Amino acid sequence: MKIEIKNVSKKFKDIEVLKNVSMTLESGHIYGFVGHNGSGKTVLLKLICAFLEPTTGEILFDGENIIKNKKYPPSTRALIERPSFISELSGKENLELLADIQKKIGEQEIEETIKKVGLEEEKDKRYYKYSLGMKQKLGIAQVLMEDPEILILDEPFNGLDEESAKNIRNILLEEKKKNKLIILATHIKEDMEVLCDEMYKFNDGVVTKEEESVELL
Repeated sequence: MKIEIKNVSKKFKDIEVLKNVSMTLESGHIYGFVGHNGSGKTVLLKLICAFLEPTTGEILFDGENIIKNKKYPPSTRALIERPSFISELSGKENLELLADIQKKIGEQEIEETIKKVGLEEEKDKRYYKYSLGMKQKLGIAQVLMEDPEILILDEPFNGLDEESAKNIRNILLEEKKKNKLIILATHIKEDMEVLCDEMYKFNDGVVTKEEESVELL
């Protein structure tokens, strides 16, 4: 899978939040978007997911302009901003509800993903009783569970303790080995340096490529 972002700008009224952004993202790589809150990185994630349309420019998935063709990006799952689920349902029930939409997976895959992210003991607890870290793990689980080709995670380590964050990093590296295209966004550069093959710095809508990153061993 290849995502080509070509001369993309985005305005909200008179405010230009992304300015002529171009980059190419390919399977088998982890990409990091780094910048302070409000720098435009979350807006670009939403553009890639076709939640928003560019003011100018285009985004191509293997050569197809999915936004122009009114499609959701193929085999893509995303966690953007804060995870949100149905409060009165358990974590597992929320995942079952989402899985029922496309019916790609069954209970076994859901159970395996819950265990993978470290939520096995809390899977039957109602969502409104979840801590911030539990909510984050559940959000990551819904991204992983249907084995998509493209994974998009906004502030993936938010609320996680050190052990949980290490587990998620290892999961992402394993997903990379499966030739996934992974995009991570954060305002904490250190989170990305151990994971990303390439990093892009966002500064008030201007995007520049950072030096090559060091992969976690």
